[in-house]
Amino acid sequence: MKAFLKTIMASIAAAFLWSAAVFAQAPEATATWKVSSKPTGENEYELVFTATIENGWHIYTTGNKYNPTALELDSPAGYSSVGAFTQVTEPSSFKGDEVFFDTAVFTQKVKLDASEATVKGEITWSGCNDQFCAAPEHFEFSMPLSGGSAVQATPNHATRGTSGGTGSLWALIIEAILWGFAMLLTPCVFPMVPMTISFFMKQSQTPAEGRFKAFMYGLFIVLLYTVPISIIIGLTWLIGGNAVTADIFNWLATHWLPNIIFFIVFMVFAASFFGAFEIELPSSLANKSDAKAGKGGLGGIFFMALTLVLVSFSCTGPIVGTVLIKSTSGEFWTPMVTMLAFSVAFALPFTILAMFPSLLKKMKSGSWLNSVKVVLGFIEVALGFKFLSVADQTYHWGLLDREVYLAIWIVVFTLLGLYLLGKLRFKNDSPLEYISVTRLALAITVFSFVVYMIPGMWGAPLKALSGYLPPIETQDFIVWNYADSPVTDSQPIRMDASGEASQDGGDFARKYDLRMPMGYNGYFTIEDGLAASKAQGKPVFVDITGHGCVNCREMEQRVWSDPKVQDIMKNDYIMVFLYNDDKTKLDKEDWVTTKDGKILKDIGRVNSYIVRERFNVNAQPNYALLSSDGDLLVPVRGYDLSVDGFVEFLKSGIEKFK
Repeated sequence: MKAFLKTIMASIAAAFLWSAAVFAQAPEATATWKVSSKPTGENEYELVFTATIENGWHIYTTGNKYNPTALELDSPAGYSSVGAFTQVTEPSSFKGDEVFFDTAVFTQKVKLDASEATVKGEITWSGCNDQFCAAPEHFEFSMPLSGGSAVQATPNHATRGTSGGTGSLWALIIEAILWGFAMLLTPCVFPMVPMTISFFMKQSQTPAEGRFKAFMYGLFIVLLYTVPISIIIGLTWLIGGNAVTADIFNWLATHWLPNIIFFIVFMVFAASFFGAFEIELPSSLANKSDAKAGKGGLGGIFFMALTLVLVSFSCTGPIVGTVLIKSTSGEFWTPMVTMLAFSVAFALPFTILAMFPSLLKKMKSGSWLNSVKVVLGFIEVALGFKFLSVADQTYHWGLLDREVYLAIWIVVFTLLGLYLLGKLRFKNDSPLEYISVTRLALAITVFSFVVYMIPGMWGAPLKALSGYLPPIETQDFIVWNYADSPVTDSQPIRMDASGEASQDGGDFARKYDLRMPMGYNGYFTIEDGLAASKAQGKPVFVDITGHGCVNCREMEQRVWSDPKVQDIMKNDYIMVFLYNDDKTKLDKEDWVTTKDGKILKDIGRVNSYIVRERFNVNAQPNYALLSSDGDLLVPVRGYDLSVDGFVEFLKSGIEKFK
């Protein structure tokens, strides 16, 4: 038995260290920058940008097709640029590309309108090693120029923008932490608290020993949640690289089978939480683990943690599934990071209570635990329909349009509000003699949410829910207004009041009956978009998106809906929409064969392959601006809800195009 326990401990430690090593592969910034200046003439200066590149990494030249090192100056205020952003260092050759290793120097000349001014801007680059590329990174600088003297600016922090968006990742982490803390209050987890404290009080001879064992207990809980998912993701990445990992994530997040399974699981668990029946893992499994937990030592602590994970499955299972599914957008790190956040939050209360048993006296169980369970049941019903909605959108079933989805949520949360007020009772509920202030506050919050949703039945955007609702173009009760955008041959597709297409978006759109998001006009292949670009003299806007992409809907509702953005996108760009999760089967003549001979037969797989090969991204949303020849005008932009930032992004593409 000791040998067995040592083997388990060694395996977990190795897996944990492997995860840490993998996390360490990408540095915080693949290059650090310094900027200085020197006068070159009357009120004219040369800015000198010096990049110190991390060992084992390289960055690309200014002329690289996909990952150029680029300079963008803020809107000039008292100065103007002179000439182009120029690379001084001679590039090296790496796998057919011209790149820089170790250090690189770039220059940009500016001319001041007066004797002094402050030049501000941003350097953008992508760092790569011989295995993969980091997400685009940014270095912001502010350079005061005056009196003809050379100045060196204080380097600002470089930041890396993830494909799925930094804001998106933090939102997922915060949600995972909140769910982790909430799990303590569920009926299948809360009863484990006194058993856990009792175990540690009996096993520990001194307070110091008790605190150490409590810490190890929490660590084992975190490892049991985090290491398995890290190993699975790591193995798929090692076997097939980013493409295989992205394909697995894409299948898990968008295929009808896992989504329908998760929908059914959520409904079953909700019924259980409402008191229809009890869901438990086989008692033999939990009993065996519990029996081994009583043997003491680190092995006993490990099995105690395993017992908690197994026994709490009926409450944590659906939440863990939600956290992971929302994380699988093609990102390598996101599922591991969010699961780490969830498990740390879940383990922390147990660790603290094990270290300080006196805190347990302040916690009392009671009927309120079943109320928590019922509330979670209502929430699971609402969340479960998100999975059904993803399958419905990616396969174009037309079962769960926006107004149907909203109607279900309005009813579910209305019933939840009535339950909080004591108007509904379930099987295991105790009689409610009075309404507490807490329940009243929750009921007010829930009914306010219901009132907020009701206008959405008639087309209100409901921007706060944009990531959860089906796209607004699926709604029957909405009329698109195109008074400011007359129909022309250059705007190939739009929807009339009935939701039907009144113009087509080329042969591809006609063949597969494809529709544009939010009433925008465009195409569904880059080739069609480039042909229109050459004919009309406009740059191409490529929307790398997905039907099941939460952040894509947020971008559309919060950013694309802005009049400033609409004006530019409708009038100055040819739009191309690439849905990476669309399951529409292609005719044989539209199949695509990859470099390794794999044949792609549906729209989503083809688009996912194209954006990985062409733009070096594997997540949504991402936005690329192209010239008529298909060259990238500016670096690809990811998830960012800044309207002004998006407008500047669009304008920068137009300026480069001209």
